[in-house]
Amino acid sequence: MENDGKITTGQESLKIITDMIYKTKTNIAQSSFHLLFWGWLILGCSLSEILLWKYTSFAHPWYVWFFVIPGIFVSVIYGFVKGRRAVVHTYAEMLYAYTWIAFLFASVVLFIIHYKDVESIGKYILMLAGMPAFISGCILRFRPLIFGGIAFWVFALIAHFGSGMIAIISIPAAMLTGYLLPGYMLKWKNSHDTI
Repeated sequence: MENDGKITTGQESLKIITDMIYKTKTNIAQSSFHLLFWGWLILGCSLSEILLWKYTSFAHPWYVWFFVIPGIFVSVIYGFVKGRRAVVHTYAEMLYAYTWIAFLFASVVLFIIHYKDVESIGKYILMLAGMPAFISGCILRFRPLIFGGIAFWVFALIAHFGSGMIAIISIPAAMLTGYLLPGYMLKWKNSHDTI
C-alpha cells in the first residue's frame, strides 16, 4: 500500500498517539516553572508581610502583595514565549492553560469585590488556588499536585478557623505544600523522563 502522507497502519496510529501523549506530558511538566515561580513569589510576599506586621510599625504590611502584579507579567510572558515555541498544542495543554487563566481572572474579580477588606483575602485565594492545582494534577495524573490542591483547601480552612499566628502561617505553609513541593517533584520527574 502506498503511503502518500496518510496513516496506513494501526501501529503508526498508535505511535502518533503515544508521541502526542508524551509531548503533552512533557510540555505541561515543563510548566513546573509556574509552580516554582508563584510558590516562591507568594511565599516571599507572605513571609515579608508577617515580618513587617510583627517586627515593624509599617502601617500597611499587605503592600508587599503588589509584587504579584509584575509577577503576572513575568508569568504571562514566559507562557507566551513557551507557547509560541511549541509545534503542537494538544487539548490537555489547552485545558491546563485555561484552568490557570480562569484562576487568574477569578482572583482579580475577588480582589475587586473585596478591595475594602484586602487584609483578609488570603483564605479565599487559598480556596481558589486549590482548584487549578487539583485539576492540573488530574490532567497530568501527578498525585503530588492533586494533594497540593487538597492542601490549599485544608489551609484555607485553617486560615478561616485558626486564630493569630496559626491563620497567618497558613499561606506560606500552603505555598510549600501546594506549589513548591509538587513543582520541584514535577521538575525532577520531567528531567528524568519518568512522567
